[in-house]
Amino acid sequence: MKKLTLIVFSLFSTSILAQYWQQKVDYTMSVRLDTETAVYTGSQKLVYTNNSPETLKKIFYHLYFNAFHPESDMAIRLKNGGDKNRRFEINLDTLSADQSGYLKVSNLKQDGKLVQTKESGTILEVTLNEPLASGQSTVLDLEFEGHVPDVIRRAGKNSEEGVAFSMAQWYPKLSEYDVDGWNTDPYTGREFHGVWGNFDVKITLNKDFTVGGSGYLQNADEIGKGYSDRKRSKSKKGEITWHFIAPDVHDFTFAADPDYIHDIYPGPDNVDLHFFYKNDPEIIENWKKLQPITAELMEYFNDKIGPYPYKQYSVIQGGDGGMEYAMCTLITGGRKFGSLVGVTAHELAHSWFQFILATNETKHEWMDEGFTTFISTLAENVVLKENKIFPLMNSYNGYLALANSGEEQPQTTNANRYHFNNAYESTAYNKGAVFLSQLGYIIGNDKLFKALKAYYNEYKFKHPVPNDIRRIAERVSGIQLRWYLTDWTQTTNKIDYAVESVVSQKSGTQVNLKRIGLMPMPLDILVRYKDGSQEFYYVPITLMRGEKENPYDAPWNVEKDWSWSNPKYSFSIDRKKEDIDLIIIDPTYYMADVDRDNNTFTNE
Repeated sequence: MKKLTLIVFSLFSTSILAQYWQQKVDYTMSVRLDTETAVYTGSQKLVYTNNSPETLKKIFYHLYFNAFHPESDMAIRLKNGGDKNRRFEINLDTLSADQSGYLKVSNLKQDGKLVQTKESGTILEVTLNEPLASGQSTVLDLEFEGHVPDVIRRAGKNSEEGVAFSMAQWYPKLSEYDVDGWNTDPYTGREFHGVWGNFDVKITLNKDFTVGGSGYLQNADEIGKGYSDRKRSKSKKGEITWHFIAPDVHDFTFAADPDYIHDIYPGPDNVDLHFFYKNDPEIIENWKKLQPITAELMEYFNDKIGPYPYKQYSVIQGGDGGMEYAMCTLITGGRKFGSLVGVTAHELAHSWFQFILATNETKHEWMDEGFTTFISTLAENVVLKENKIFPLMNSYNGYLALANSGEEQPQTTNANRYHFNNAYESTAYNKGAVFLSQLGYIIGNDKLFKALKAYYNEYKFKHPVPNDIRRIAERVSGIQLRWYLTDWTQTTNKIDYAVESVVSQKSGTQVNLKRIGLMPMPLDILVRYKDGSQEFYYVPITLMRGEKENPYDAPWNVEKDWSWSNPKYSFSIDRKKEDIDLIIIDPTYYMADVDRDNNTFTNE
């Protein structure tokens, strides 16, 4: 079967023994959104703390809305990919001024004094008047003006479903500085990275609009009784200010619409689940049914990974597909019920794998999308009572198609540098999910979930890297895993094993195996006999320096290690060949062998 589906320990160390440093920023912002012209203006004050060991002479901001216009880096990149980016239906070069976006910064000051700035597409370079030494903080004030583009990718105005404003990545966002330096990749519609901190945001707009987003609303009484059932005037005159505080996050997002229904549903551990969706008779029933399921999904993630640390989460009908944000998600709402649950499960799971465990998505997008795909797929299988024997089949199928396509690039490829858009998508989502699933095959599923809980507990509110999950899994399992991380993420080496021959011997039977692919793996080999009995032969590899415990309800024979350098291996069975009915490498299918046609011996 070929298809399946902040003290510095060391600047360069990110092992679990080190508390690596990370920067901190606190935002205070006020913005006024003109709902008629889609122009917004505002002010921003940052308190930026340099926890790095270096003195900073420059800082950088992201100006994401500058990507949404003709001849931007995003527009050019879309024309030069190896295949069509299915996330974009609009040719950016055809955008009119009203359809385009921009974000302009002015009057930028450091500690009250104007600084020199240079804009380059979606990046703003700032030369500090006073270098920021290690351990010091500085105050950065600026004014900004932006225009909300049509919904093209994640953010924008006037979506196909009639949502007025999806305000994601809308403000001047400070770039992250970490052990690899400044993260100033131009925005091409892919991934993000942000600095941990606190947000205090005031949003002023037409009083007929309801706003949902990141953080906790501070002035619900002023907005209206409960603000979920407030009686709103249909007059377009007058404005109102919504005040949100979002603690310990690395982003702030909101959506606004005059026709939102707003429900609050009780989630686990006293978390309020907020739902904002259009007053459309065709979708209301699905959105009502979604609410208790969202609570069950959150309970599943709490149990399998760790407790959600905030007291609010919002599911908001927004402009484009589904995208995770701090304490909320924006999703399209006019979906069939199964699709609505699926996108909500995935985006909610991102609260753990991205908005609490905040990996740099541009460098390690598979840790974000792949880990989320893994856990949300398992959650749907349980919560929706799908009872699939192999719930991750689609992820395996997707990876195997990629591996056999000739278009694969290593997972360490920068998210913006994939030649084929399909290769990026499958590498991030499918191969990333298989990484965790296959890790469970290597160390045992019980150890995998212990490792995930330890990973969450030790790296929440940090920026973990691939080596961190590896070291956690090694500690939990006692198995060395550098080889796995190296081959799976840094190469495109494939897994391909075969039962080469089964030979009778005087004392029993010899099974000869062959490694065809370059990637070594331990093997679980099922031997079934004609009398109905069965047993497993387990072949570790020398690189592991250990072995997993028997995960099966059958005898478990541990064989000698298979050296990674030797493509051949043999082991013996103390029974005659004619007694054997079947021999199969990995009957679970959790090892992503690219050609399973040669994994089985059948004694006919």
